Amino acid sequence: MLRRLTDATLESSGGKAAALGALLRAGLPVPDGFVIPHHPDDGAGYGLSPQLRNEVAGELARLEDPVVAVRSSALNEDTADASAAGQYESVVGVRGVEGVCEATVTCRTSADAPRANDYWGRTPADASSRPAGMPVLVQRVVAADVSGVMFTPQRPEEPTRIEASWGLGPSVVGGTVTPDTYEVAAGSSVSHRVGSKQTRIDLDTERGGVATTTVTPRQQQARTLDDDAVLALATLGMRIAAIQGGPQDVEWAVTEGTIWLLQTRPITAALPVMPQLAPTSTGTLRGTPASRGTVTGTARTVRGPSDFGLVEPGDILVCPYTDPAWTPLFRIAAGVVTATGGALSHAAIVAREYRIPAVVGVPDALNLVTPGRRVAIDGAAGTITPA
Repeated sequence: MLRRLTDATLESSGGKAAALGALLRAGLPVPDGFVIPHHPDDGAGYGLSPQLRNEVAGELARLEDPVVAVRSSALNEDTADASAAGQYESVVGVRGVEGVCEATVTCRTSADAPRANDYWGRTPADASSRPAGMPVLVQRVVAADVSGVMFTPQRPEEPTRIEASWGLGPSVVGGTVTPDTYEVAAGSSVSHRVGSKQTRIDLDTERGGVATTTVTPRQQQARTLDDDAVLALATLGMRIAAIQGGPQDVEWAVTEGTIWLLQTRPITAALPVMPQLAPTSTGTLRGTPASRGTVTGTARTVRGPSDFGLVEPGDILVCPYTDPAWTPLFRIAAGVVTATGGALSHAAIVAREYRIPAVVGVPDALNLVTPGRRVAIDGAAGTITPA
């Protein structure tokens, strides 16, 4: 039977739902929802049995038939050892019983996708020791004005790091924009760097799902959050870390001035420190440090899946951004450079888990890094230099 999000536990509902359920029980602002559990006898294949479909209809009616997000909540994701960031599917902007049931199948089948298998083949976590299964979380969608990701401090002397962009969260977690970056240091001192934020993702009210639009030049140059909002997020982050018992990777959204918490999971690998901006030597490119380490290799430009075959072991992957389907390339690339994205994106998290250097948000990287040329990247300094 279905389980309401307030009652979610790890065993019944998977990592994502269990963490959000704990926040709800503590009185924190989490969109309401329910969990479709994983059972081998749910129905043929990955589908839902008639009984579960009726229960889905009842829960949607309780929520007053909202637009929802249907999200994976696998039993082996969002753990302290491995995030599986972006490896399983989520479907945003769904409405009605049929839509939820179809999206549930999409989430469940993603557990067997090649990218997920590649991820678990590379990650240091012992995934085989965890039970298999794909509960699915169904939640109200927050039609966000601003959204993003927050990493709470891993040590007392470290700042809270926040990345933010206009619209829904997939643009930040998917790395399709270079977001604003905020840091809250001890004593509540706020610093920021404004990102380019050239596009945004919002609910498509006419056709369902989501739609991507261009952000106006004025909004590209404007801050997404004022200091008060940044401090409010950081305060919530510390409460979440206390509830969960350790540093947290938190996805959040703001709509009409209200903060909503969309996901929380343990931080699996330390962030590079944001360096002070300084002049670089001729020919050196600078971006956001995303994963520590230095490496030299042949630059290989990948603009889409049709270019995957060009990448050879030891190459430096240079791409617009890294879609989760590109995770298999992380198994052979020696380093990653992206034109957009932030250090809290899914791709950056996976690079840190794989321990390969990464520099993200390098403007015009695809045109400035010559394919076939040897380059050196420094994932702590955020630089790319000719080798």
